[in-house]
Amino acid sequence: MGTDTRLEELGMSGPGEMDEPAFSGMAERHRRELHVHCYRMLGSFEDAEDTVQETFLRAWRRRETFEGRSTFRAWLYRIATNACLDLLAKCRPEPATGGEVRWLQPYPDRLLDELPAGGADEPETVAVARETIELAYLVAVQHLAPRPRAVLILRDVLGWPARDVAELLGDSVNSVNSALQRARAGLRDHLPAERQDWTGGEEDARTRELVRRYTDASVATDVPALAALLRDDVRCSMPPTPGLYVGRDTVVNDWVESGFPDMQHLRAVPTAVNRQPAVAFYQWRKREGAYLALTIDVLRITGGAITEIVTFHADQFPRLGLPERLPADGTD
Repeated sequence: MGTDTRLEELGMSGPGEMDEPAFSGMAERHRRELHVHCYRMLGSFEDAEDTVQETFLRAWRRRETFEGRSTFRAWLYRIATNACLDLLAKCRPEPATGGEVRWLQPYPDRLLDELPAGGADEPETVAVARETIELAYLVAVQHLAPRPRAVLILRDVLGWPARDVAELLGDSVNSVNSALQRARAGLRDHLPAERQDWTGGEEDARTRELVRRYTDASVATDVPALAALLRDDVRCSMPPTPGLYVGRDTVVNDWVESGFPDMQHLRAVPTAVNRQPAVAFYQWRKREGAYLALTIDVLRITGGAITEIVTFHADQFPRLGLPERLPADGTD
């Protein structure tokens, strides 16, 4: 791969011959994809950041062990996967009774756009890559035990051969294949049956219109208009706040009980998170003389209706590249 070619150009057989600045420069090329890999494993943006740093530290300390049997990139993936498994072994959070993953954090599309193309230009490959970063996939994966989770991601997302996964985990190929079948079955138990409508392309005109209607109704706190956009079995959660609300009536009742219809002076900014449409909301604060960050709703749209809303708190705005305040627009 590109990194290994660069090593050859430098006249080096491996990272063990590099000084720390050169090594760091080579490793940094893979930071974003390693971060996404750790994010899939852990479901948390912050934990993924910490684990990538741990990966680079371990790689530097163990640079002499790189034997050139795999690419430098694959070697880093091995270290990153083991760092994730070590973290999960120390403190493996369990999904709540209702199935929600309270440590779930969003991943901004602007950072996903930094991933190398890797030749993934076939429509089906692109679709698979997109689906494996959606929040529904992240939640489903978190229900798997750590090692089967690693097997699933390495085999089905990264496309590693079974023998390479077996070597990484210190298992047999048969054990890896068995774990993969169990993981696929477990994943199906928690994944939505249908793909989302959103692709992020020009063909999303109908979906964009539905998001616009959702945005307008939300800013107007028009609960009946919002309810009309929801599918009967819609799901709504707000990690890390406990609670998973399932069904249109349940979701709408929660909105009403929480005082949503009484909210005033809202503004909205459309965006995209985890390859899904999202809407960031701000509320006017007279004392600050500005609209301050409130929440961001990440939507899953299937069959022309909203099937899931995952709401994140304002503390996620900076990470998502969203301003924490918007200027006044004549609001009293």
